Amino acid sequence: MRMPVARTAVLLAAATALASARLHAQHAGHVMVDTGTTPRSTMHVMAQAIPLFTRAAPTAGGSTGSQLAVSQALVMARLGFWHDRGAIATTLDAEGFTIPNGEFDTGAYGEGFVDRRHPHTYVHELMVTGRGVIGAASWSAAGGRGFAPFGTDDPMMRPLEKFPVNHHLSQILERLAAIGALRLGPAMLEAAVFGGDEPTHPASVPRLDRFGDSWSVRGTVLPTHATELQASYARVASPEDVTGAGLGQRKRSISARYIAPGGGRYVLAEWAKTVEHDASRNEDAFGYESALVEGAVRAGPLGIALRLEQSERPEESRLAEPFRTPRPASDLSINGITQWRVATLQLAAPGTSFHRVSSVPFMELARLWADARDARSVATPDRLYGTSRLWMLTAGVRLRAGDAHARMGRYGVADIDGPAIGTLASGTVSPHAH
Repeated sequence: MRMPVARTAVLLAAATALASARLHAQHAGHVMVDTGTTPRSTMHVMAQAIPLFTRAAPTAGGSTGSQLAVSQALVMARLGFWHDRGAIATTLDAEGFTIPNGEFDTGAYGEGFVDRRHPHTYVHELMVTGRGVIGAASWSAAGGRGFAPFGTDDPMMRPLEKFPVNHHLSQILERLAAIGALRLGPAMLEAAVFGGDEPTHPASVPRLDRFGDSWSVRGTVLPTHATELQASYARVASPEDVTGAGLGQRKRSISARYIAPGGGRYVLAEWAKTVEHDASRNEDAFGYESALVEGAVRAGPLGIALRLEQSERPEESRLAEPFRTPRPASDLSINGITQWRVATLQLAAPGTSFHRVSSVPFMELARLWADARDARSVATPDRLYGTSRLWMLTAGVRLRAGDAHARMGRYGVADIDGPAIGTLASGTVSPHAH
């Protein structure tokens, strides 16, 4: 066993012990800490890891690649205190140990990786939230490191294991942020200021001198208990250059989401667009657009999930390692834009559980079509891979201790109740969200 995997096993064992400790449950997923009739504090803990095998044919460099790894090795904790008027959301991620060179994910890009999904930072999320009431409305304020209010949920909280190509078009994660939110009935409005710099290493910490150079807003409406509509806009200053000298981004997102009561069916449809803007010339440089539909359903003992995606990706210069790009970039140009069309199907076997630990075997098959969006592109799929038609096969087991979390990246009054969907395709859905 390699040392990174061993460290992860120790981390997960400790998290499992914590999640399975002798505590009195208030209801599924919550733990009463206070012994009074009204709980003063609650805690919800989950540990997760996905040992998996991936075969990508071909991948970066034009060769077929295989990888045995542990993905999404993390511990999530949600602490509510002061009769739920305060909360702390924490996610610790061990991917810097288990996939230090990234996870095979053809088409993916971001944070200096390409055709591999980057490892998240060790402190993926640490947000403190307070909330209150003003008349018929409720409000909250949150601060710390986490997700800016933009776009859709982190793919780790969704059924398919592989991240979509549009991850960095549809989410803004791991930022030092201050977020305010207001909720009135079925409508919510969030606004935030944050630092635009994205991490370049799992141990990266946000730069304090960048805090406040970016902002975002997100509006959400819940027409029914099962449906959700959101629209958001963001301006992110130079995410790929920590000094702030790079291109900024102007981002838009709209989405609709449906989760059947009880969690038996799930559908998400989203559109996102990012335009890179040159502030020195006050003009737009490049733009990338994405459309995605995914869903999951339980069919007897099996779970089925499907994602259809069309997303555009910038082609940047690569290092001698074909899965890496320089950070910061050597200049403000790109070598082309690739349009990816991806169909991914997941089949999940019936899950098994022992006390508070569950395991769900699954298999995913992805068919990818890659085409240069512009005939002037230098880095075309035929040159990068030797073909424009690619395959990716993934087999693994989703291991969890504790109850699945429903959301990641929403805080305070914007944290919407509903069934957890990360295991929806497995038939082991948690009945409660926090």
